[in-house]
Amino acid sequence: MSPTLVIGSGNKKKGRELSELVGPLGIAVLTLADFPRLPPVDETGRTFADNAALKAVGYARQLRHWVLADDSGLCVDALGGLPGVDSALYAGRHGDDEANNDKLLAELGDAPPDRRTAYYVCHVVLADPAGAIRFRTEDYCRGRIVRERDGSGGFGYDPLFEIVEYHRTFGTLSPAVKACISHRARAMRKLLPMLEQLASTGALG
Repeated sequence: MSPTLVIGSGNKKKGRELSELVGPLGIAVLTLADFPRLPPVDETGRTFADNAALKAVGYARQLRHWVLADDSGLCVDALGGLPGVDSALYAGRHGDDEANNDKLLAELGDAPPDRRTAYYVCHVVLADPAGAIRFRTEDYCRGRIVRERDGSGGFGYDPLFEIVEYHRTFGTLSPAVKACISHRARAMRKLLPMLEQLASTGALG
């Protein structure tokens, strides 16, 4: 039986990204979509770290399983760090990417490139079946917000988030490139050695 890890997210695209990052370790991955009757954990924290911990611990205790959860979002310097932890509901309705992007463009208006700097944040927490936090880490990816959408890849603010060195948005970069440079990939790389160790010892069984 393959070692198994539950990704504490109902976002299919995020779950796919995280699953692909864990995949090379030979770990079977489930997401919250595999547990349709599971009560959701309220994300009441005011930081990425708080919300990632709430999800990892809450779902681990409910499922009695190892759970990896992340909380991530976009912080725009000129907006004082907004949308921040409210990235998914910036325009008022959770997960409405189009409305969120529209609001971000409106807020930035005609700001010049040097006033459009931004960064993605990802905080990752791994909790054991008892709900104890066994590992946590955070990482970033810096870029800037372009004036109009470019590309249909990724999700969230990806069509607006440009990696300056590539002159490309996350919405146009291939999944392979994004898996190397994204905030989520960078945070996960710090966690992979521990997951590999847990899998090799049978702890994720």
